[in-house]
Amino acid sequence: MTAELEPQTFRVTRADLVRYAGASGDFNPIHWSDRIATGVGLPGVIAHGMFTMALVGRAVTTWAGAADAVVEFSVRFSRPVPVPDTDEGTEVVVSASVKEVTDEGHTRLSLTATCNGDKVLSMAQALIRKR
Repeated sequence: MTAELEPQTFRVTRADLVRYAGASGDFNPIHWSDRIATGVGLPGVIAHGMFTMALVGRAVTTWAGAADAVVEFSVRFSRPVPVPDTDEGTEVVVSASVKEVTDEGHTRLSLTATCNGDKVLSMAQALIRKR
């Protein structure tokens, strides 16, 4: 059983990274300084991994209909999300396919998140409680 869910797109700007840094306490300069980011081999400033995961989580809760319907949610980070210093920033596109419906009626989703066509997460999945 495979059914595709409507993809969701999230815009990410440097201003979002500043707000996330303040909320999370993660002020690592790779998330705000091009000089430091490129100095350690990154393409430039990158989004926080947990911020990217939160965007995917937002998509999952939208598909689920409520946050408390999400039973399990996991990802592995496979590529950074570069965020250019422009007003437009970048986009993260989240898509999902239904992989199974369990005996309990829960729905297991296989998740994909991409930025500029590159998959930024691997082994991403969620289990949604029957409502």
